[in-house]
Amino acid sequence: MKLLNQNLNDPLLKEKHYTLPNYDREAVLAQTRQKPVWVHMGAGNIARSFLSQVAQDSLDSGSITTGMIICEGFDYEIIEKAYRPFDNLCINVILNADGSVKKNVVASMTESLVMDPQREDWTRLRELFTLPSLQMVSFTITEKGYNLKDLKGNYMPAVLDDFAAGIAAPKTYMGKIAALCYARYQAGALPLALVSMDNCSHNGKRLEDAVCDFARHWVENEIVDAGFLTYITGNEKIAFPWTAIDKITPRPDPTVHSLLTADGLDDMTPVETSRHTFVAPFVNAEQTQYLVIEDHFPNGRPNLKAQGVYFTGRATVEKFEQMKVCTCLNPLHTALAVLGCMLGYNRISDEMKDEDLAELIHRIAFRESMPVVVDPGIIDPVDFASQVIEQRLPNPFIPDTPQRIATDTSQKLAIRFGNTIRAYLADEKMDVQSLRYIPFVLAAWCRYLLAIDDSGTPFTPSADPMLAELQTYVAGIELGSKGPFHDALQPILSNVAIFGVDLYGVGLGERVEQMFAELVAGPGSIRTALHTLLAD
Repeated sequence: MKLLNQNLNDPLLKEKHYTLPNYDREAVLAQTRQKPVWVHMGAGNIARSFLSQVAQDSLDSGSITTGMIICEGFDYEIIEKAYRPFDNLCINVILNADGSVKKNVVASMTESLVMDPQREDWTRLRELFTLPSLQMVSFTITEKGYNLKDLKGNYMPAVLDDFAAGIAAPKTYMGKIAALCYARYQAGALPLALVSMDNCSHNGKRLEDAVCDFARHWVENEIVDAGFLTYITGNEKIAFPWTAIDKITPRPDPTVHSLLTADGLDDMTPVETSRHTFVAPFVNAEQTQYLVIEDHFPNGRPNLKAQGVYFTGRATVEKFEQMKVCTCLNPLHTALAVLGCMLGYNRISDEMKDEDLAELIHRIAFRESMPVVVDPGIIDPVDFASQVIEQRLPNPFIPDTPQRIATDTSQKLAIRFGNTIRAYLADEKMDVQSLRYIPFVLAAWCRYLLAIDDSGTPFTPSADPMLAELQTYVAGIELGSKGPFHDALQPILSNVAIFGVDLYGVGLGERVEQMFAELVAGPGSIRTALHTLLAD
């Protein structure tokens, strides 16, 4: 049986214990087509395993009556291979730590579109943005999606082209969003909330800055009406709520594929797109999830009723985000990713069986990061970190890999570790010189750039926009090199864009250099240095 709308009532699904939508999907499709409320940008796993399930649960409860329209602006093959051939249905497989699974047929995604001004879908997108019913456009497009400038602070060539060419056929993601907002402005300056749900600090501000930058340049270049800038920047008609999100959503797992195929479902095989995205008609993820949203919606909002969803004030969002991203999850993930790649691991859960690695992240969380955490009020930070370390990361049924987590590490360190360093500097009661485990991870990342594992075997580092540049600094360093390494590491460790601080300026650069020297001493030196660090 293929996953299609016409097969939703097939007895096989109930026989194999799939949870089905308990609403009339045809009615939801029609209602959403006519009066859409929620458009989501980004067709990846977080949208399918979390946000579409939130929509599904809300439809099931009757708190909303329309579904979610999905749009993809980067990898169009996701839509073409994992959405449309299956009537935009998806199987959301929840992998519990006890080995049990829950299989949900998610039917809340009603349309799937590609954000290409050269295709017919663009006409539909422009129409959606002009409809008074539209309340929320959300985003999970990764941190890179909001960047208009390169790491040297210069506008990227495509952005400059869009600034000059205007709204007719923008090429950049944010240029397309700004053009769609201008269509809404022309339709009567209708209100709307643009809601970043990406896993990055102050995500709403990043989205706001990018869209407003386009508005300013287009007004200055006399491409759009001057009133568009007021419409975008006034924070009355267009809002940019901040959010914090948490859910581990690995790529489709072969074991899950085998399970679904054994159940009698056809065409479940995952595929890799030409942009190296792994997609399938199913997603697999952990049960734990949080979505904390600043409740600022000028046109009203969908009444989402689902596990882990909180509408609250910006201060609470920021505290939760800092707790998660700077202390209780993301830094631990990065530490495991960098070291796991060099110590021969392919599963995060297997790393948690390594006493050294498990102890390292425990000390990062509770000894070095927890002292500067502010309690968000909706969940206790100690309880959150304990759940991460004791339940979530060790879950053997979550097929997450250090290689996936290591992607774009240069873009993450400033938030995941730099914020903690800055918090130490800002508090006169804290001593930044007391930090030992965080500097070790930063040294390990520099060691990772050599692309040689702890046994001396070359490996392929995960994708990172700065990888090529950074590797030029450490070129020539080999296992057994004695240093000194200051000339090689100084351009890296002093880069505020990477770490959020100049590590030399705060007195940690020399410590990282010393730790790096220990890590390149020879084969096995990473394990030796890690074990020695934890022996104190």
